[in-house]
Amino acid sequence: QVQLVESGGGSVQAGSSLRLSCVLSGDSFGSYCVGWLRQRPGEERRGVAIFDSDGDTTYADSVKGRFMASKDASKNSVYLQMNNLEPGDSATYYCAADRRTWFCRSPGWYQYRFNSWGQGTQVTVSS
Repeated sequence: QVQLVESGGGSVQAGSSLRLSCVLSGDSFGSYCVGWLRQRPGEERRGVAIFDSDGDTTYADSVKGRFMASKDASKNSVYLQMNNLEPGDSATYYCAADRRTWFCRSPGWYQYRFNSWGQGTQVTVSS
């Protein structure tokens, strides 16, 4: 069974930056496609930055130009660099992973319903 653990969240002022980290363990990192999603209480979980199996990254329109996702296979890790944070970015951020090849070809087609999820890390941005 794969485990995902996020870290790096916090409370910051608008315009600040944070870098989130997620470590995958319990299985081969290379077998999974991964992504970052976020959720506010009572709202749907939405994709933020998603890697597909073709090596492309899909960003939500609201974060394009401000957020950048990356991976480091040697560390079994995925990162989300968040710059120029806005109050609307306040949410619980999750990393997620899936090893289904058909899912990983186009995660958005399946509404980013990854099989495995981290516990989440809280990001709060004040105006």
